[in-house]
Amino acid sequence: MSQPILKAVVEDKEKFSSLGRIKNYKEKALDIDSDEESEPQEQKLDDKVVFHYKPLRSTWSQLSVVKKNGLSEGISQEERKRQEAIFEVISSEHSYLLSLEILIRMFKNSRELSLTMTKTESHHLFSNITDVYEASKKFFEELEARHQNNIFIDDISDIVARHAGCTFDPYVKYCSNEVYQQRTLQRLLATNPAFKEVLSRIESHEDCRNLPMISFLILPMQRVTRLPLLMDTICQKTPKDSAKYENCKQALKEVSKLVRLCNEGARKMERTEMMYTINSQLEFKIKPFPLVSSSRWLVKRGELTAYVEDTGLFSKRTSKQQLYFFLFNDVLIITKKKSEESYNVTEYSLREQLLVLPCEEEPGSSPARSAAGMLQRSSASHLFRLLLLCNHAGDRGEMLLGAETQSDRARWITALGQDGDGHHTDRTTLAQVEIIRTYTAKQADELSLQVADVVLVYQKVNDGWYEGERLRDGQRGWFPSECAREITCRATLDKNMERMGRLLGLETNV
Repeated sequence: MSQPILKAVVEDKEKFSSLGRIKNYKEKALDIDSDEESEPQEQKLDDKVVFHYKPLRSTWSQLSVVKKNGLSEGISQEERKRQEAIFEVISSEHSYLLSLEILIRMFKNSRELSLTMTKTESHHLFSNITDVYEASKKFFEELEARHQNNIFIDDISDIVARHAGCTFDPYVKYCSNEVYQQRTLQRLLATNPAFKEVLSRIESHEDCRNLPMISFLILPMQRVTRLPLLMDTICQKTPKDSAKYENCKQALKEVSKLVRLCNEGARKMERTEMMYTINSQLEFKIKPFPLVSSSRWLVKRGELTAYVEDTGLFSKRTSKQQLYFFLFNDVLIITKKKSEESYNVTEYSLREQLLVLPCEEEPGSSPARSAAGMLQRSSASHLFRLLLLCNHAGDRGEMLLGAETQSDRARWITALGQDGDGHHTDRTTLAQVEIIRTYTAKQADELSLQVADVVLVYQKVNDGWYEGERLRDGQRGWFPSECAREITCRATLDKNMERMGRLLGLETNV
């Protein structure tokens, strides 16, 4: 859900990326592979939450009734794939629901665990997970009813669209709470030995299948991410000239809207938290700037070297100083770092008043041209110029800045130069890469990626960094090239663009 970057702790060691950029998790739900004709079973959460279900096999073709009646042989290969895709929605919802039941029964409802923390901490950890469970239960019951009515399912798009449009509202609240959930879990694990001990004991229970609590807590975020991909797969297997295709596209539109709402809720909460934190760390040596705003967020932060040319009586020399930049979507704040959590503000300028220029090898018209030329010949610094057309005092200024690496320079130029509306590049002309190694964003301008993600590449830097757009949700950011492998098959490239068009409602010119 596209970009907040809070680190979460799994048993004090593991980390995972946060929701602000939508993530395509591989679900860790507990798969149940029981025979379709088994007796119905009952899972009890407490006196008020009881879930009846009939276990399902993992694929449609493996169902006993399908095998007995030879149904899979009597239909086309494409229709068989469509049935498998529809059944995957049902069976994965079943598996997901069972895992939510374990989260509630083993963790949320554990009296022993609740005694180790306050009610507020418990609320931050589990939020409205019971409401999420009830929403999933209603959804699955309708899907299962249609499955029981006819093993050959004509369509489920109406069910998906209806629940995504109203029943799934609890997901937005749950995802918005993620920033508090992560922070609370981190703090409890780090400072509360009793909590950690009880949690470890519960996690070792056979019902948890050796999975830590965090694997269950992030299930709703995983599920809401996966639904558009599942529905898009059904779209791919449905004839485009049929009414079912239009119904499926409408369902895909509804679940994609749900994902956006979950993302926006998570981002808004995290961005607000970040703004208050940064605001408390800034000390204005100049006219104060009202930083905290619901429409403002951090784009990039970091240290750069500023080079200044001093003209003496008989010679010129270049001095340098370290400056720390906070770039927001609408303003740049320049500071001098006092400590890890304290900064003196020396200057600021609205983003619309910034102009960034890469330094050329040849001396330009800049007042700092001789310094730039000298530094480019004698230093490893990667330089660029930043023009402040109007700073906090209404003056015009110019800065010669140096980054430590080539990619850092490219990232600052990209961040400072963007107008907030993004680029209008024809996506069909961009290279595409497939992610072969998971990457978790460490800075605000980076992109968290999961294996099998497809990314459109806007920019490549020689020292191993790419800037790209995640195909499934349109999120932009930087990531290491070593995590990716270029896609060269023309048919695959076109297919990916078609899928992006369906997921994001884009004109892809394919």
